[in-house]
Amino acid sequence: MKLGICSAILPDLSFDKVLKFAAKNNFSCAEIMCWPKGKAERRYAGITHIDVAALDKEKIKKIRDKVKETGVEISGLGYYPNPLAPDEAEAKVYIDHIKKVIKAAQMLDIPVMNTFIGRDWTKTVDDNWPRFKKVWPPLVKFAEDHDVKICIENCPMFFSNDEWPGGKNLAHTPAIWRRMFEEIPSDNFGLNFDPSHLVWQKIDYLEAVREFIGKIFHAHAKDARVDQHRLNQVGILANPLEFHTPKLPGLGDVDWGKLLSVLGDAGYTGAVCIEVEDRMYEGSLELREAALVQSGRYLKQFMP
Repeated sequence: MKLGICSAILPDLSFDKVLKFAAKNNFSCAEIMCWPKGKAERRYAGITHIDVAALDKEKIKKIRDKVKETGVEISGLGYYPNPLAPDEAEAKVYIDHIKKVIKAAQMLDIPVMNTFIGRDWTKTVDDNWPRFKKVWPPLVKFAEDHDVKICIENCPMFFSNDEWPGGKNLAHTPAIWRRMFEEIPSDNFGLNFDPSHLVWQKIDYLEAVREFIGKIFHAHAKDARVDQHRLNQVGILANPLEFHTPKLPGLGDVDWGKLLSVLGDAGYTGAVCIEVEDRMYEGSLELREAALVQSGRYLKQFMP
């Protein structure tokens, strides 16, 4: 397995400095954010470490040279919008940029791009399914044609009141993953697996790994702590952030020794990229860098 970082938590740094930071701290890889340039609509979004809309031969060479110089691989290109947004014109903007990220991954010889399925959060899974069947088979075919894997992160995207009640990403449970992969049985369509989102949904993440290991092409290392004393007050129908807290690996409820053991036994050799959303560490660039270093130090005890 390759231990890496997600660049979303380092918006202050250029692409070059992200890779230099990773190399200095002995990380093997980095997932690089590729949002369109412009204002972020939510936390951790809108980060552009590679502007895929402006790639040319010179920029591609510079990126490859920096990868070679630092020895830090790019594990994947990340862009996480809502391609099933109710406004189809809005959704088309997201879909078009996903295609640009896929093309960029091919040009840079990067194996995967990471994203969300999306969702109309006001509708049920069944009511979203016709849009899924319209949007996603062509996108997966596009990825196949460019020899790139699309990895879907399993975040429900239900953390704020404007995402109530269904969240803005369909792909948040094993039952839905199974349905997705039966609908689109492609070797280029898989998961960017994040155990933290299963923890607060009370889903066994080890069982999920065992069933879907053949579809896990990339992974995030983020933790979550379920605060039972808060859950006792608000119940499971509350906004999820009312009863759980995103944390660094080792500070939440994920058993990372067991998880990495199961992944390793199953033959997973891909990226495990640390994703920081722990607000205790967000006050400054120095704290966010320290969060990545601390997380790396903790996880390395379970990795060769």
